[in-house]
Amino acid sequence: MAELQYSGTYEAALETSKKIEEDVLKNPKKYRVLTGDRPTGRLHIGHYFGSLQNRVRLSKLGVPTMILIADYQVLTDHDAYQEISQNTKQLVIDYIASGIEPSENVLIFPHSYIPEANQLMVPFLTLVTNAELSRNPTVKEEIQSAGLKSVNAGMYTYPVHQAVDILFCKGNVVPVGKDQLPHLEITRTIARRFNDKFCKDTEPVFPEPQALLSKTPNILGLDGSQKMSKSRGNAIFISATEDETARLIKKAKTDSERCITYNPESRPEVANLLMIISLCTGETPEKIAERIGNGGGGMLKNELTVALNETLKPIRQKRAELEKNMAYIQDVLNASVKKAREIAEKTLQEVRVAMNMAI
Repeated sequence: MAELQYSGTYEAALETSKKIEEDVLKNPKKYRVLTGDRPTGRLHIGHYFGSLQNRVRLSKLGVPTMILIADYQVLTDHDAYQEISQNTKQLVIDYIASGIEPSENVLIFPHSYIPEANQLMVPFLTLVTNAELSRNPTVKEEIQSAGLKSVNAGMYTYPVHQAVDILFCKGNVVPVGKDQLPHLEITRTIARRFNDKFCKDTEPVFPEPQALLSKTPNILGLDGSQKMSKSRGNAIFISATEDETARLIKKAKTDSERCITYNPESRPEVANLLMIISLCTGETPEKIAERIGNGGGGMLKNELTVALNETLKPIRQKRAELEKNMAYIQDVLNASVKKAREIAEKTLQEVRVAMNMAI
């Protein structure tokens, strides 16, 4: 079994991502996107600008889109299992309010409800080594950020379960950031090893999925020092009210210099707030900084509050409507689960045939 390599892939992934971006405009049906989130709470503006907008764009282009709610994976490093069901439904509300339109080609489902897909876990585990899972830099980072002293086996096998999620539906494009490339490389390796081992004389069962790299830089939290995160308490949630948003932004960290300039390296906190305004308005961070100038941090925060509340206003209105219609949310989940299970059953049968287990 050839050793899995994690280094030297970013440039190649970036070049491939650019080609996919060009081709998806011409051939959207050629691709199937798999993306999703863990149901650990409601989504924040980092999710909205970093991934949700792109999911909406791809789905509206006509790309078949599978949005997976990774409920099993909450068990790897969280004790919030009591809230998984409620959080799952809130994620669906966030998705639809942000512009996702569920359909035959756009599914939203929790992976715990797709048993046929989860049956792929055992054969997939035989295609990677313990050493490869232990070396995964993304897993190491997640263990460190969660502050885990005792690491359960589910955490180490998390990338394999992610491979299950991507490959059961034969997803061939996965929107990710640079930090998620090691996870995707394990998926690509599992697909390649399965095809090499079990499909020597037949057509490959699985595609080797490619990364669609995010163009949005990481959004820092309001503390200005770390990536925006629910667990770090430095986030602005999509569902926050206008007043809550204003209060949170008022507390955002800036620096002691009055004149506002855009310099991500020397003034990361100020640059982060300028970038969020830019994402809302389309104006460059440099132009925004030039306009604010000696208006200082107060004017910067005021501009951000107005821009963000204006951007989120229609989403919040839609959220309020959806929260009054939970029967619809349940219908979306039920219909998506049914369709996803049909896809998973077909793939599982192909796997059985390839491994000479069909009866």
